[in-house]
Amino acid sequence: MKVAFLDRDGTINKDYEDEKWSCISEPELFESTIEAMKYICEIGYKIIILTNQYIIGENIITLKQYNDFNKKLLNILNSNDIEVLDVFFCPHKKSDDCDCCKPKVGMIKQAMSKYPDIELEKSFVCGDSQADKKLAENMNMKFFGIKIQCENSINSLADLKKELS
Repeated sequence: MKVAFLDRDGTINKDYEDEKWSCISEPELFESTIEAMKYICEIGYKIIILTNQYIIGENIITLKQYNDFNKKLLNILNSNDIEVLDVFFCPHKKSDDCDCCKPKVGMIKQAMSKYPDIELEKSFVCGDSQADKKLAENMNMKFFGIKIQCENSINSLADLKKELS
């Protein structure tokens, strides 16, 4: 199974400064998100979202706020015929030195344990941070970086259409 491992905040939906997240309850998707994610599904990729949510561990938002936001996001995607296979998140504080906070490989390892038919050599990571880039490097996977310096730099998920065709 080939998988598109997508970052959430700054890749699928708008990101905010940490302190502002406590007031955010509705996902604001980028203009091209729906079309791009539909295309990813159409060409045979399963979508798994990987997201660092240290703001839970740092008590900026609650686990309930995270779950409510994520449920709304998944409902928007599902209502547009986009199936997200799974979401893996790291709720730990940055200082916890856990194994799941990107760029560490814990979330991909969790995904591989749950879905043993994932073929990393046919999969890719897409995100907007150096942590996403380093995660892909740590797993020897292809990486598409949104507005960051890298080999496969793109401006948005929409640019994946030409990159993957």
